[in-house]
This record gives sequence, C-alpha cells and structure tokens, in this order.
Amino acid sequence: MADNSEPRQDPGLPVPNPCVSFWQQTTRSFPYLNVNKDEPVPTESKYVVIGSGISGALTTYELIEGGVSASDIIILEAREAASGASSRNAGHVRPDAFRGFQVYEQLHGKDQALKIIANEKLVFERVKEFTEKHNVQCDFNPATTFDVCMTPEFADFNARSFKLYQEAGGDVSHIKFYPGEEARRVTRVQKAVAAYEWPAGSSHPAKLAQWLLTQSITKGVRLFTHCPANAVTKSAASTGDSVFWDVSTPRGTTKASIVVHCTNAFAPHLLPQLGAFVTPNRAQAHAFVPPLSLSADKILPSTMSLRHTLKHFYSVAQRRPDGIIILGAPIANPKISPEAAAARLTTNDAVYNEEVRADCVANFETTFPETEKSVLRHGEGLLHTWTGIVGMTTDSVPFVGKIESLPGQWICAGFNGHGMARIFTCAPGVAKLILGGSWAETGLPECFEITQARLEKLQKGVAGSVF
Repeated sequence: MADNSEPRQDPGLPVPNPCVSFWQQTTRSFPYLNVNKDEPVPTESKYVVIGSGISGALTTYELIEGGVSASDIIILEAREAASGASSRNAGHVRPDAFRGFQVYEQLHGKDQALKIIANEKLVFERVKEFTEKHNVQCDFNPATTFDVCMTPEFADFNARSFKLYQEAGGDVSHIKFYPGEEARRVTRVQKAVAAYEWPAGSSHPAKLAQWLLTQSITKGVRLFTHCPANAVTKSAASTGDSVFWDVSTPRGTTKASIVVHCTNAFAPHLLPQLGAFVTPNRAQAHAFVPPLSLSADKILPSTMSLRHTLKHFYSVAQRRPDGIIILGAPIANPKISPEAAAARLTTNDAVYNEEVRADCVANFETTFPETEKSVLRHGEGLLHTWTGIVGMTTDSVPFVGKIESLPGQWICAGFNGHGMARIFTCAPGVAKLILGGSWAETGLPECFEITQARLEKLQKGVAGSVF
C-alpha cells in the first residue's frame, strides 16, 4: 500500500477519500460530520475560516468569544468535519520540556528558544483549564510523559539539552530525571538508558475538534463540509479603502473581508509564497489492544516517547477510557527502506505504509515483550492503522498572524506534527490579532509571526530542524 509520490511546492487539495482513523471510527455519530455538504455557499460573509480542524475550530470559537457575531462567520472544509491532522494524530498533548532547546537556539536565538519551550508548557495548562472549565468530553487525561532515552548517544543529547536549557534560565522545576536502573523501573522499558518525566496528557482529538465546532454552529456559524476553497482572489468590489476577497469553491464564491487560513500542510495551495517553507509529510499511527499485562491496574499511567535519536522515536499513549494503546511511527527511521522513507513525502492519507507499520509494531513488541504476536490471544494486538498529513516548516515553528502582502488574510498553520502542543495559544493569538490586538498581547514567541522579514530569511536557508 506504499505511495511514493514526490513532494510538490503546491500540495493541492486533500485527497477526497482518505482512510478513517481510530478517532474517526469512534465518532461517526457526530451530527455535523457532513453538514451542508450539498448546500451552496453564501455570496457574502464577513469572515471565512478555511479548515475545520482544531486550529480553525478554536479560532472561530475565540472570534465569537471576542465579540464577532457567529452569523458573520462561515467555515469551509474540504472533506468531512475535522478530517485532517486533528483527527489523525497519535492522541498526545505533549509539550517539549527542554529537548528541542539547543536546536531552537541555533534557529531562533536563546530568548526565542526559551519562549518556545515556555509556550508549550502553557499550552498544556490551557488545554487542561479549558477542558475542565467547559466539561469537554474529549477523554483528556492530564498525567505525565517520559522521554525514554534508548541509546547512550541520545541520553547524551538530552543531557546536553537539559543543561543548556537550565543554564539559559529555563524552568526545569517540573522535570524529573531517572538514570539507568531507576529509568527502567519507572518506565517499565527494560532497554532504557535514562528517562525524563514531566507533566503532559492525552486526549481524543476528534472529540475536542467536534466539541469546538458544535459550540460555534449552535451559535450560528455555518460549516460547509466537502467544500474546498479552490482559490482566494482580490474581489472586484475592493476599493482603495476596503479590500475584499473572493473565496471560490465548487459550490459558489463567497466575498469576504477577513479570510483565515487554518489549512496546516495545505496552506501553500492557496498561499503559493509558502510553497518552499511548508512541506506536507504523511505521519502514521496505530491502535493496539493490550494483553492482560498492560490492562486494568497495569495500564501505563504515563505517555512516552521511545527515543533512539532526536527524530528516530516512537510514541506510546494508553487511553484511560478503553485501554487502547496508540503507537506513533518515527519521523525519520534508519531501519526502513529508502522507498518507505520516501513514501512519507506525500499528501495521500488514503493509504498507509506496511513497512512502517511492521517496524512500529516490532519496536513495541521489543520494548514490551509481552505484546509479541506469539503470546497474544485472538482480539489482542494491532487493531487499526491510519495516516494523516502534517505540515513541516523549515524553521520548526508555525506561521501565525497577518499576511502582510494580502490585507485581510490571516494564517494559523504549519504545526510540524506538534499542533496539540501549540494550537491552544496560536489560535487564540490569531483571533486576538484579527480583533485588533497587538502581537505582545498574544503572548506568543515572536518567531511564530509570519512576517516578510521571516520569509526572506527562510529563503536563504536554515541549518537543522527539531522535527
């Protein structure tokens, strides 16, 4: 089932018939899943939000909270509601506590690197506060996570990152370190060299996105599913003082004064100037039914990342409601063939890669020998495999804010497969900017802002990446 499409500067639109993820399998009763799938779009709407994932849904929610009339907003979605990366990830709400600091410092300088890490900690706290305040039924489980160092080389890398982050003034008060035998005891990973633990969580991301959409739709927002935005062009109705945009879809054209691009990996399709800086990558995840040794009172209390190198790692998250274990495949993997590695560079989330699946499951079996196929009962083991498209940026941080060359157009995209550790500050931030706030009021790292200066700097190239 491998797909070896080459990456393109224009990612095009999402494929029309993607696979169904574990998260989507368990939310097929969502009443707005295919809402307005055949209805024409209105000829005018003050606000058009493109994309109905967590980024678009939360931006819309925050605009309404900020005083925008819900009836002035429409959301356009190319497929079913929240059908992109938001409903296809590995279920983590996992901030980076220090690991990426040394690379962020190389890319953005010490002060910005400190702000990036601090912002991720804040995102976890915001998700926790939001879900508790609104009683959001999205299986959110605040717990801890482990960075499990599986090689001496990565243990050295993490130790260096921790030391540099601490010396730079970074907060490490919430991080615990476990050497050797202690790491093996607390993680239950017998090949662990060392481990770090800090607060993190997991959730059912599709339920979170759907809750946000429901709040806005019941207030009067119109969501048009299976209705991709094909182009955004300057309207003939524009004047010297007022710029309007024609957002064309297969079901008509809407004139808008504000257009918000929450399209993540697909942002360059409507914003070709980002084609060199946002690259779609296909990520892959797997659902696994645990054996008795990982069930009931033996369930894994923390999520974990089994790290061989910075980019060669496997994520593990065991769900509290049903005990299902979600396994995430590596970004870079020296153990798979060049053909399988190249298959990642595609926008096709209709299929998965069998070699990636075999490697991910084999790694889990090696880590937890009680999950080997030979000892599992019928009904235990691999349950499902799915893929999703993530948007990788050249400088490892998202694009947020006003698009300077296109007055009235805004963006919140390019999350590097790390959206759940960023969207809950980025989406409120872009909403605040749209409503007239300053960048300082968003609290976001300045390096997240999409400025012409940043794009010109990226055009010259960057050295290294976190993801």
